[in-house]
Amino acid sequence: MGKNYRNFIVLGVFIVLLIVGVVMTNKKGSSANMNPEEAKTAAQDFITKILMNGESTATVTEVSLYEPKVYNVKVKIEGSEELVDSYISADGKLFFPQSLDIAELSGTAGTDDAAAADTAVTPVESAPKSDKPVIELFVMSHCPYGTQVEKGIMPVIAALGDKIDFQIKFVNYAMHGIKELDEQMLQTCIQTEQTDKYANYLNCFLQAGDSASCLGTAKIDTKKADACVAKIDKQYRITEVFDKKEGWDSFPPFPIYEAENVKYGVQGSPTLVINGKQIDSGRDSASLAGVICGAFNTLPEACGQTFSSASPAPGFGTATTSGATNAECAPAV
Repeated sequence: MGKNYRNFIVLGVFIVLLIVGVVMTNKKGSSANMNPEEAKTAAQDFITKILMNGESTATVTEVSLYEPKVYNVKVKIEGSEELVDSYISADGKLFFPQSLDIAELSGTAGTDDAAAADTAVTPVESAPKSDKPVIELFVMSHCPYGTQVEKGIMPVIAALGDKIDFQIKFVNYAMHGIKELDEQMLQTCIQTEQTDKYANYLNCFLQAGDSASCLGTAKIDTKKADACVAKIDKQYRITEVFDKKEGWDSFPPFPIYEAENVKYGVQGSPTLVINGKQIDSGRDSASLAGVICGAFNTLPEACGQTFSSASPAPGFGTATTSGATNAECAPAV
């Protein structure tokens, strides 16, 4: 990593105070919110031209909504493989070089992790009840907060089995490019046509985002999957609309689950719907089991199990995090 940028991170909070009110390079004093592509350009220009003084080049590899008016940008500096999490306000006026872990800096880190043991399910009655709850989880396949919830919910789904009706569905727009559209078409096909293999595929995909490897690991019939993808791609014109940038509203549409998105008022990834109602939940398995088990008329035996209360870290991989989050991938509002 470039020396200038490393120094900037160390002095992050102080420098933020100095740049309050400064408009990013590609804005003209407007208070309007930037879309993710504009935020990416603004952050790259600011880091490269101002912080690095043109000595190194910054590349933003990913942009996602951290809070309603703040984007998280993952920054890679020329000559380094390290990715740095930084933040830019949606109006383009403020740049935050890092977030500081209060627990870590104050010497209390590890307290939450120690408490994040296997926890007995405490049913939470926030969803309508039914004999067989319908669980719909709306995500974007490459949204770090969507994968976070998927990692938390999959052990619960495995434990409850056919006691629930569970389905992964996708938000009706994609924020992570063509790779996301392709992956979501593939997962839709595996889930609907090779249902018994979907959990194995998804659990593998959530580890590293390596679709090609996971097709083999889950023993997916790739010819069948390819034929299905081609069919729905043609039916919904997904790739065609992406290539032509036709009918975009900042992001390319993914209309396969359009009706459900509209019905439930889905705004971003993740969105959990239980028995037709949007439900807020922690992202650890114990919390998710609690809200799902709270939706049964009669608790099944599986709800007497214990689940981990350690929250999976956002993104791919097996790491956990001690900090709760309600962040999502969604446009700035």
